[in-house]
Amino acid sequence: MKNFALIGAAGYIAPRHMKAIKDTGNQLLAAYDKFDSVGVIDSHFPDADFFTEFERFDRHIEKLKRGGNKIDFVSICSPNYLHDAHIRFGLRVGADVICEKPLVLNPWNIDGLREVEREHGRKVFNILQLRLHPSIIALKRKVAEGPKEKIYDIDLAYITSRGHWYYASWKGDITKSGGIATNIGVHFYDMLTWIFGDVKENIVHINTHDRAAGYFQLERARVRWFLSINADTLPDYVKAKGGRTYRSLTMEGEEIEFSDGFTELHTHSYQHILSGEGFGLEEARKSIQIVHDIRHMEPIGLNGDFHPLSTGKLNKHPFDK
Repeated sequence: MKNFALIGAAGYIAPRHMKAIKDTGNQLLAAYDKFDSVGVIDSHFPDADFFTEFERFDRHIEKLKRGGNKIDFVSICSPNYLHDAHIRFGLRVGADVICEKPLVLNPWNIDGLREVEREHGRKVFNILQLRLHPSIIALKRKVAEGPKEKIYDIDLAYITSRGHWYYASWKGDITKSGGIATNIGVHFYDMLTWIFGDVKENIVHINTHDRAAGYFQLERARVRWFLSINADTLPDYVKAKGGRTYRSLTMEGEEIEFSDGFTELHTHSYQHILSGEGFGLEEARKSIQIVHDIRHMEPIGLNGDFHPLSTGKLNKHPFDK
């Protein structure tokens, strides 16, 4: 049984980490979040100690170590811009680290973390859950076994509607979240490069507060992609059913169904890590480089080969006067 600590216990994704820790037969000894809406802990580890001040959490981890209950893993579910600092904390206290996506905001942060890994002799693992999805694994196998010279045509769209609260939170601050492409797109970019190879060309058509769209030329694919948090961009048939989310991946015009099975992917990720096969710093590098580049590119507008959903009306920021 491994001992875990959790940073970011009040976040949306934290319950999946708690469940994964429990499902893999391990225990959560301590959790931290500056917000105290963390009653979900009772469903998994009611005896876990909880802190709203990082200094007290830090001191408690050291006390556990001196008392013979050293933390083996620190799981990180904090806001994106804090990942680098919290990973460094986990390594410093002698633990391996499991971090949500995006691992960090900039590619050079990965280089710095490699040095800290070496210094403390511990490892950093990133949750790249789409690599463990059965449909995505089957797609990778299909491409690998197909004609080596074939370049596939891919369309990717992900719309996950968010209300005005989003813009008041850290997620609406590009300096903290990295923007739409980083916050909701990074694991899709990892999946695409994992299957179809490195980026040869990266074009951004749109990059605003509520959507982003672009085009990748990969080694084995031409990819048109569209991401949005605005419900107005949903296809009409999804709106008609009252839907709030739309996820679509097509290859050569054929839909690749991967909407189901997400709830267990964090448990599978933990099993993967605990068996010694987790995805480390270098596995995260390509997707982090992509989102960094997107963030710093000048969008070219609706020119060239763009995703069809990109033509929706562009709305102003909800907080603009």
